[in-house]
Amino acid sequence: MWRRAAAWAALALAMSACSAEPPPSPAPSPSTSPASTTSAASTTAAPVTASSAPAAPWRVGARPLPRRPDGFGEVEPTPPELVNRALPTKDLLPPPAGNAYASTISAVPADVLARSTWQPACPVEAGDLRYLTMSFWGFDGRAHTGEMLVNARGAAGITKVFGQLFAARFPLEEMRVTAPAELTAPPTGDGNATSAFVCRPARGQTTWSAHASGLAVDVNPFCNPYTQGDLVLPELASAYVDRARERPGMVQAGDATVRAFAAIGWSWGGAWTSPKDRMHFTATGH
Repeated sequence: MWRRAAAWAALALAMSACSAEPPPSPAPSPSTSPASTTSAASTTAAPVTASSAPAAPWRVGARPLPRRPDGFGEVEPTPPELVNRALPTKDLLPPPAGNAYASTISAVPADVLARSTWQPACPVEAGDLRYLTMSFWGFDGRAHTGEMLVNARGAAGITKVFGQLFAARFPLEEMRVTAPAELTAPPTGDGNATSAFVCRPARGQTTWSAHASGLAVDVNPFCNPYTQGDLVLPELASAYVDRARERPGMVQAGDATVRAFAAIGWSWGGAWTSPKDRMHFTATGH
């Protein structure tokens, strides 16, 4: 997903199509923990020392990785803060009322289309995309509302899938529309946004990804990394390659997530031999 912008420009000229930038690096998450306060009744306060100060929260997207010759970021060991990932969710849309699942399907609003990666050369017409809002459980144990662009022919099925994941309390860190700037941002290897439509080629290829038609969904990419040879994407997610150590947000063979997508006719990239794309669900088989 993270190829050099110049290479994508050349590909666009050759294909007379949408810029073939690398897959999106996630935007920084401003989620932080609130600062602690001292009671007004206290007469003295213990000094804050390096040992007693709380650890700073992980800032997603804050540290670009050096690039490999293939254009992806260098694969590095998973930071201790992300080995058992459970970052809080920042609400982009109002959370659902109560704890009942809610979803909507509509034509893509003009402002949403403008902040997405869609452009006329993409292999799907704007009118063939749908804008979804869906409830999901965060790793913080709270209900949130996410957004997604998908192909119209898969919209109803996707809202059904995420309704089943909500009922199972399967956690997602965030669910949002990918922005154009993410396609050319330096790789940081720590993104975990669940998303569908992204106008880009398949990883390491010049043909369109199923994401470019809105016919694929990536679920918790950090918890369900893509692997091929020595490549791990996201690049800091190596701790999640070991599927025997099960943690929240992971997709496993035959689990509720795989069954829910299979029920609408979508297949799972985690069943592939090489690459293994554990985050990836597709209506096209690619």
